[in-house]
Amino acid sequence: MNKTNLHIDIYTLGPKGTNCELAAQYWLNKNGHNGTIHLRSTLEYAIEEAKTNKNEAIVLGCIVYHKLHHLVFQNIKEFYLSDCFIMPTHEMILATKVLPEHIKTIATHPAPVDLIPYNDQYKLKLVNSNSQAALECKQGNVDACITTMKSAINNNLQPLKNFGSVNMGFSIHCRYIDQN
Repeated sequence: MNKTNLHIDIYTLGPKGTNCELAAQYWLNKNGHNGTIHLRSTLEYAIEEAKTNKNEAIVLGCIVYHKLHHLVFQNIKEFYLSDCFIMPTHEMILATKVLPEHIKTIATHPAPVDLIPYNDQYKLKLVNSNSQAALECKQGNVDACITTMKSAINNNLQPLKNFGSVNMGFSIHCRYIDQN
């Protein structure tokens, strides 16, 4: 994928506000491409949709996505790893809508679960993305969440602890082009 000024459909993890969305826009800008970013609830759904796209379609994954190795090897005949890059994520935070002493449940994507202090004292709800964790907290399904600062602001959550931005790796997976 060395051509510039292509229109590329990027399928990645949503909803809005994920680090994957940020990385997709970064990659498009860095490579001089125009594109549409399609946000899906899981990377598994993203890759299935990319398979049916008739245009130039790629999948962007985060290297800490808990099932990335499955996506690579289960789709090895249809997609190949074409690029990897490192960029800073949104600031990662612990956020809430309740007083800190009332926190009993925390939503988190499996990847940043270790950011939760003393995580054995809380009931965890594992969700598909950091942005989904913020939505769970906003809706009152949990007391707190590990999310991005952007998602916390978008969902009117109060930051309790800021872990900062994380230099993160992202992978680009391209479809093999049928030459027939």
